[in-house]
Amino acid sequence: MTGRFELMCEIEPATTADLHHVRRQIAALSGVADTYLIPDNHLARATVSSIAVAHEVAQLGGRPIACVNSRDRNLLGFRRDLLTAAAYGVRDFLFVRGDDPAVGTRSTDLTVRRMIDEARDFDGMEFRIGATTRAYRDIPQWKRKADFLCVQLTFDADELIRWRQQLDYAGTLFAGVMVLGSPAMARRLAAAAGDIEIPPALIERLETDRHYGVEHAVEMVHRLRDAGCFDGVHVVAARRYQQLADRLRSD
Repeated sequence: MTGRFELMCEIEPATTADLHHVRRQIAALSGVADTYLIPDNHLARATVSSIAVAHEVAQLGGRPIACVNSRDRNLLGFRRDLLTAAAYGVRDFLFVRGDDPAVGTRSTDLTVRRMIDEARDFDGMEFRIGATTRAYRDIPQWKRKADFLCVQLTFDADELIRWRQQLDYAGTLFAGVMVLGSPAMARRLAAAAGDIEIPPALIERLETDRHYGVEHAVEMVHRLRDAGCFDGVHVVAARRYQQLADRLRSD
């Protein structure tokens, strides 16, 4: 535990050359977010480079974390990205596998494990490296080499806290929290990610209260913070980023 509870806010990536939407999100979340996670070809859609956007976020006064997936690059391409990050002053990364692509094929010579090893040894650079891990399971030894880990999205704070309290891990761990915008969104997520369980009661509440997704996410943030067993949360607000920021500021 670091002793400080951090809010890592994932922003919606730029799917066009216009970065105005990125800038609006940073402005809205300023003073609320401690760090900003920049997705990389999010949901298998082409986006502006996460490293380039991370540089833009830093210019705006934010602390960025560039997400980099193994799906879209080979080893040479990854080394290019590390050089680019070093040139831009981007030092924080989250390495992920990436969703299966709808267009093209998946690269096969690079894994998250290899990315961690490569970044650790890269040209004398000091990067802060994160990876993801599944909830309710033990953490593989190779992932424990990362500087921080982000737990997959969950929707039951009490169950997550019980798991964390029983987990033998002294490293930095962020819980995953998502703002559900609608019952349809909840059902799509549950169908697409078979290992993510969404309580039926939460979906029923969303049927009658379209704002409840924000309330539930804020309740989870508070519950996890007060439990004192996580170092922070990784929050995915999607289009509800302004509502989330306003709600967190009101506390």
